[in-house]
Parts: sequence; C-alpha cells; structure tokens
Amino acid sequence: MTTERRRAGAPERDDRPGPGGRRGLRRDVGAVGAFAAGFSFVSILTTVFQLFSFGYSFGGPAFFWTWPLVIAGQLCVALVFAELAGHTPVAGCIFQWSRRLAGTTAGWFAGWWMLLGYVVSVAAIAVAAQSVLPEVWSGFQVVGGDPALDTRTGATNAIVLGVVLIALATVVGSLGVKVMSAVNVVGITCEVVGVVLLVALLLAHAERGPEVLLDTGGTEGSGSYVWPFLASSLMAAYVMYGFDSAAELSEETKNPRRTTPRAILQAVTASAVGGALLLVAALVAAPSLTDGRLASAGISHVVTSRLGSTLGTALLVVVAIAIVAALLAIQTSASRVAFSMARDGALPFSERLAHVHPRTGTPVRAAVVVGVAAVLVLLVNLGRAGVFTAVTSVSVVVVYLAYLLVTVPALVRRSRDRRHPLAGAGPQPRVGFSLGRWGWPVNVVAVVFGALMVVNMAWPRAEVYAPEGGPWFLRFFPELFLLVTALAGAAVFRARRHRFAEELEHQHAREVAAR
Repeated sequence: MTTERRRAGAPERDDRPGPGGRRGLRRDVGAVGAFAAGFSFVSILTTVFQLFSFGYSFGGPAFFWTWPLVIAGQLCVALVFAELAGHTPVAGCIFQWSRRLAGTTAGWFAGWWMLLGYVVSVAAIAVAAQSVLPEVWSGFQVVGGDPALDTRTGATNAIVLGVVLIALATVVGSLGVKVMSAVNVVGITCEVVGVVLLVALLLAHAERGPEVLLDTGGTEGSGSYVWPFLASSLMAAYVMYGFDSAAELSEETKNPRRTTPRAILQAVTASAVGGALLLVAALVAAPSLTDGRLASAGISHVVTSRLGSTLGTALLVVVAIAIVAALLAIQTSASRVAFSMARDGALPFSERLAHVHPRTGTPVRAAVVVGVAAVLVLLVNLGRAGVFTAVTSVSVVVVYLAYLLVTVPALVRRSRDRRHPLAGAGPQPRVGFSLGRWGWPVNVVAVVFGALMVVNMAWPRAEVYAPEGGPWFLRFFPELFLLVTALAGAAVFRARRHRFAEELEHQHAREVAAR
C-alpha cells in the first residue's frame, strides 16, 4: 500500500487489475456528499409523506411518540456503525464488518440480506413516484386512466415510471461517484428547503395545539393502546434505516475515518429532527382528525387542503426531486454491496461484478445488475399490488436483521475485550471515532432495540400484510420471505464458500505483507 493511500485512510483491499480495469474505487466524495448519501436514502420528505397514513391509521395522532422511540434505538445502532466506520471504512460495510467480527457465514448472510433489502427498496421508491408525478403533471400518466396505485392503470403506469427512473439512476450512477454525489447534494438541498418551507407553512395554518400528540383517536377500542402503538411504530421503523449508506461510500470518501462517522450521525440527526417537525406540523394543521382522510391520503391531503393547488404542486415537485435523489442513493448503496461481496468472491460471476470501469471508477456491471433485479421486483406490482406491498414491507425486516448481524458480534467483542473491542473488525490500528466507555451500554441498546423491532415488524398482522384479505400466505409473508431468502442464500453460499474462503486467505496474506 502506498503512503498516499495510508494517509487517506483507505482500507486494505485488492487492487490487482481486474478484467478491463482496476478494482480500486476513486476518492471523489467529500463531507457534504457523504452526508447526502445517508440523508437521501432515508429521505424523510418521501418516506414520511408515503407512510404517514399507515402510522396514523393504526395509532391515531399519538403515534407520533413512536418516532422518538425508534430514533433513540436507531441512533444507538448508528453510533455502533460510526465507530466501526472510523475503524474500518470499507465498501459493503455491513457485509464486511459482520464477516470480520463474526466470520464468513454471518458476514455473507448480512451482505445477502442487505443486498436483497436494498434491491427491493429501489423498486419501492420507484413505485412511490406514481403517487407524486401524475399529480405534478397529468402527462406523467403515460398509460392513461386512473393514476391510483390500487388500479390496474395506476399500477401499470407505476411500473413504466419506475423502469425509467431506475434506468436513469443506473446511468447517472455509472458516470462516476462525483456525478452521483453532486446530484444527491442538489436533491438534499431541495429536500431540506422543502421540509423547512412546508413545516413553516403548515404551522402557520395550525388548527389545534400540541395537545393533539396525546390523542389516540380511539384506536385502542376497548383494549390496551400498546398493540396499536406497536403496529403504528412500523411507520418510523420503515423510514429510519439506510443511514449506513454513508459508510457504503467509505472507499470513495476523502478522509473516511473522520468524514464517514460524522456523515452517519448527521444523517440520523437531521432526519430525526426534520421528520418530527413534519409529523407535528401535519397533525396540528390537518383540517380534521376524524373524517378518515389522514388515514387514507396522509400528509398530501393536509398540504393540498391547506396550501392550495399551486403551492401544493410546487411542494410536490420538491418531493419528486427527493424521490429521484433517494432512488439514486439506494441503488448506489446496493451496487457497492454487490461489488464488495463480489470482490471477495462471495457471489456468482464475482470476477465480472467486481469490475470497476477504468474511466468512471465505478462498478458499472454491479449497478446494472441491481437495476435489472429491481425492475423484476417492480413487475410484481402489475395485478398483484398486495404482494408487492408485502414484499416491500418485509424487505425492511431483512435489513434490520442484517444490522443485528453487526451489532450482536460487536457486543460479543466488547464483552470479551473492553480495552480493544473492535480488534477483530479489521487490520487498521487507527480509529477515527470511538464511543469509549459508552460503547458497551450503547451497543446493548442497539441489540435489544434491533431484536425487538425485527419481532415487531415480522409479527403476522393481517392488518399490515393482508389489509384487504387476499391469499392466506400474505399474513405470514414475513416468515415465508425470511425462510425462502435464507434457503436461497444458503444454496448460493454453499456454492461460493470455497471460492470465498480462498479469496479471503489471499487478502489476509496481502494485508500481512503490506504491514
């Protein structure tokens, strides 16, 4: 390893020439770009708009309190990730951290589930465009007919728009990480301005005070509010993940040991504050809490009813920009996971997927494969919207499960060695961010929170996974999805196990030689 790369804090990796180009990535992302990657993935302007009605329908106005609870838990997860990023900044971070802390099997499944979760998330965010673009301009309803997602014309048009957006994200991401980062920075700038403007305008049209946050809306019926509250917490859980995408770009970030941990924590903090303000503003400004519109149309209804069509359309344009930026951030993260796993020989066709284009410095083939896979998931929406909704909901469960495959091994390491808790996370001795004595309690909270949320999200609630009835398997879709993906993953892992082990042995030998 050269002196320059040591000073830059680059992780040890294979820089041998691959077919058609080098395997090393270029460091073209600055501090703002790293923050943009994490913030764009969460994209509160997209996800809170999209999922507000879900949380409200289960928990009423008081579902707001699920937000700070989920934020507190995810902040602890983010702190663990920030410490790992300061120790071992590497692409495909969840995969790499898990396999270094817990071994190849755990690491491989962490990467496998992250990759699946990201691919499905690309499809889900692409479908979200259907809820916005036709409202901005009727010409975006290419198929014609009713634009509602629960109709055949709406679902078909969602696929058309989604394919176009995924193709666009693939092209932009393939032009180089500097181009991708610039687009994301523009996106988050518009999103932050949009959130501030929207919150201010809605608060100016407030109908009620903050006491609304204690109103359960009668969702508890004659029983306890605990169960509706737990169900409504899925909204916050679905929104608040993906901040680790800042770490996915570690090998392309300047001074990553310091920049990446800050970017992760800044993305969580900014999303937490912005999301909380959006929720409060929508609840106090809503024309009615009882007419059913908040549970069906969500924040979009509040915006159009309070701010008028002209201003409402302008804000929807900002939401559309946020959707595009989020799509680009998610697809970039997915391609980096695929690239990192392929570089270690862990995936089929690894030599091809690990290829980095010599001119743009990006894993173009990995990005194309991710795009194609997302389009295939997108096609499920045609005529089977219930199945598509179930798939996109469960994809978040596998991401949280992958997070646990990092936080649990990290806690085990801390329990064994309090002085050097991350000694197994990689070969680098320097640390850019450390939790110090707070590491153990923070890590405990991260593990407990993650385990509880996996159980909560995977619980077979008919109201969540089969709200309109449908086939019996929709209710148990989380369990079936986890079983099928685990079995499929086991088959792929078994086929690649020896090649994976050989590549890691070669990497270890090179790391020893470099030191």
